[in-house]
Amino acid sequence: MGSHVCIFLPKFHCELNFIEFFWGRVKKYLRDNCDGSFETLKANLPKALESVQALPTKEAQLQVQQFSSTKYNNKSHRRIPETVAQP
Repeated sequence: MGSHVCIFLPKFHCELNFIEFFWGRVKKYLRDNCDGSFETLKANLPKALESVQALPTKEAQLQVQQFSSTKYNNKSHRRIPETVAQP
């Protein structure tokens, strides 16, 4: 049986959620490459999804941790404890 980690993130703090970085880049690609019509959105969505380079899980966790530790101090409620993703 494989191992999985379930991380419960604070509500309404998208800067701590890995998937938000992915969707943020997809939306930026679409803003830069669409003319606002539904047709160009449909045509460019697959390209936008492919344009994002996926990081390995550990690297993504590290980047989010680095971001949150520079933006929020240790007493902030917007912080994920370092032990949360440790096996």
